[in-house]
Amino acid sequence: MVGDSSVADRGVLTAEEARWQVAVRRAEVVGALARLDRVSVAAADEAAVELGVTQRQVYALVKRWRAGEGVVSDLLPGRSSGGRGGERLPDEVEEIVRTVLRARYLTRQRRSVAVICREIDRECKVRGLRPPSRSAVQRRIGRLDPVKTVAAREGQGAARARRPAGGVAPPVEGVLERVQIDHTPADVIVVDEHHRLPIGRPYVTAAIDEATKCVPGFVLTLEAPSATSVGLCLAHMAIDKRAWLERIGVQAVWPMSGKPARLYTDNATEFKSEALRRGCDQHGITVGYRPPGAPHYGGVVERLVGTMMRMVHELPGTTFSDTRERGDYDSDAKAVRTLAELQRWMALSVACYHGEPHDGLGGRTPGGLWAEKVAAQGAPPTVTNEAAFLVDFLPVERRSLRRTGFVLDHVQYYSDVLKPLIARREQLGKVVLRRDPRDISRIWALHPETGEYLEVPYRTWSRPAISLWEQRAAVARLRESGRAEIDENALFAMVEQMRHITAEATATSRRARRNTERRRAIPARSRAMPPAPPPPPAVAEGAEPRVVAPFEVIEQW
Repeated sequence: MVGDSSVADRGVLTAEEARWQVAVRRAEVVGALARLDRVSVAAADEAAVELGVTQRQVYALVKRWRAGEGVVSDLLPGRSSGGRGGERLPDEVEEIVRTVLRARYLTRQRRSVAVICREIDRECKVRGLRPPSRSAVQRRIGRLDPVKTVAAREGQGAARARRPAGGVAPPVEGVLERVQIDHTPADVIVVDEHHRLPIGRPYVTAAIDEATKCVPGFVLTLEAPSATSVGLCLAHMAIDKRAWLERIGVQAVWPMSGKPARLYTDNATEFKSEALRRGCDQHGITVGYRPPGAPHYGGVVERLVGTMMRMVHELPGTTFSDTRERGDYDSDAKAVRTLAELQRWMALSVACYHGEPHDGLGGRTPGGLWAEKVAAQGAPPTVTNEAAFLVDFLPVERRSLRRTGFVLDHVQYYSDVLKPLIARREQLGKVVLRRDPRDISRIWALHPETGEYLEVPYRTWSRPAISLWEQRAAVARLRESGRAEIDENALFAMVEQMRHITAEATATSRRARRNTERRRAIPARSRAMPPAPPPPPAVAEGAEPRVVAPFEVIEQW
């Protein structure tokens, strides 16, 4: 027998096209959930948003899929009840249902639906009315405000996760009036540039404008989140993106740029660093922190991070959100993109995101709302010198000025611009220094009187540019070898030895390949130090040497 009437009865042949397409979409989402040992609340919520149903309906669909044969027709939606009138109850019964739900269901005693239905049955029979069905009562429970329902039955703490991300924060109207920023490991493995072999997951630092839901900046790096990651993200946020997009080879429109008025973060150490606080003070940026124990206050950026990671899950080499979701998928074997290629992909993805309707904006696009607000309020102030701006957010150190310059972590720094300060170094005390952990071949010293930053390179120009993690690894190895005292020559010799070992191991060692890619973050001009400058011209007696204006020779990172 070719056909089977039971198949037709299940709707394969009789379902209307619209209902069938709904079932097909449900099968795509619910089928993946049904294969999991346990469907988490977060996964159910995400599926509910995708399918346009409630969390409870998602669990019901999963149960139906598992109980049946796992076919699309198992998930066909029910037929219409005939419009609003088809499920309407008499006014007297509706009033009884509302009263019982308010007085008996929305309480901390957390009575079950079965108990509530019996209460409603009894009240209806006392008044000579026909009781509603259990499904009719459940539909009305489903229409209750979920936040108020959970608060009434389980308390305010349980309801916190369901509240809007802003909590009781004041409304935001202006662009970059309040920006949320956060870090996350990217759910994808990247490969190195040379061998195209896996080196691990990078980190993403992303910012989002609360008023428009636009992404004014992000940073992708192999380094763990730090104050420098925040500074890099702020610098990316503040610049005009056109030159950056051209530099990385992306053709896209990304007009969102400028300095935020207020930065909103969690309570991680890097967000409370002196570098961030001083940099924000310098540029008039106020820093606010989420209340402890209230993660929902950062929900705007958390949702952005979730959206970005869902997009990343489409890429080869994704690690998915957890091991159960990944199953036997070999992320390392499937990885194909380098860090630079992933950065270009994410830049394009963000540009596309700005043109898509956003539920939180009433269906409007973030890019359209940004353009409207900028036209009405004016554009926020931008930064023309990205490097100078970044210096204000680099980690802070303090050292005394010596006759030979500064010594920082066993490395000597000197420049002729320090001569006027060296003559009266005894009165200066400790000087504020800043350095980029990606490249410690130079530091910036804050002039104690003018407030300008003076660029101070290695005292020995022939030294190679190295990163802070290389310096610390070299010091650790020297300590392990029994050295009590560490000098600069030994330090750089160890760095050179480590680089040689890394070069030999790169083809076989994941960690070595990652370290090689981290060294690529050193700005190109710094990898080979320029020759020593000619001696300065003679200075007339009593005249002070010329102080180089800050940032004259800082390359654009």
